[in-house]
Amino acid sequence: METRFVDCRDRDAYLAGHLPGAAHADPERDLTGTDGGGRHPLPTAAAFTAWASAAGIGPATLVVAYDAGTGWTARLWWLLRHFGHDAAAVIELDCWRGPLRTGAEEVAPAEFVARPRTDDTAGAEELLARLDDPRLVLLDARAPERYRGEVEPLDRIAGRIPGARNLPFQHASELSSDLLDADELVVYCGSGVTACVDVLALTLAGRDDVRLYPGSWSEWSELGHPVERG
Repeated sequence: METRFVDCRDRDAYLAGHLPGAAHADPERDLTGTDGGGRHPLPTAAAFTAWASAAGIGPATLVVAYDAGTGWTARLWWLLRHFGHDAAAVIELDCWRGPLRTGAEEVAPAEFVARPRTDDTAGAEELLARLDDPRLVLLDARAPERYRGEVEPLDRIAGRIPGARNLPFQHASELSSDLLDADELVVYCGSGVTACVDVLALTLAGRDDVRLYPGSWSEWSELGHPVERG
């Protein structure tokens, strides 16, 4: 199996120094698209296929994504699995002890075949209909002060989806046993990026059935749905 490193930082950081041979995934262009609502909608299958093929990701490629701790590596990990490519892993750039290379890379293209899953996302209407469903545990991956509605630096309305629990993505590994025993788990954040860090942590802990709410708070807060604070 061939290994393909993918740098998920902005292009300037990639050009300034990346792992030798690494392809680049621009967070706003390649890992964000037009499929859905919120600030960072998912890419369409066609758009992701075009990027992944150009990045040299084929059916026998192990993708190792990295960034500088912003959450985009987990977003790429999640997107790969969402489109049917399970051979994906993440590292942090700080873990690399080898040389870095500057400038662009010439990456040999491959043929990526998207097989979109239908069981790994949740939508706003489902969550609205199930706000009182005890079987569903909703996790908010934002910072505690945003979860409590005390500040909101990005979206027009502060607060959280009613009933949600807080698991900030910076502490995603701090998983409680009752959380792991939940019947159903759905994770959201501000725009569907850092929530993927929580999804990754839960998956590594054995919960490979966790779903992402891609629109997250940036969509929910604009739909006129109920808001909880405190």
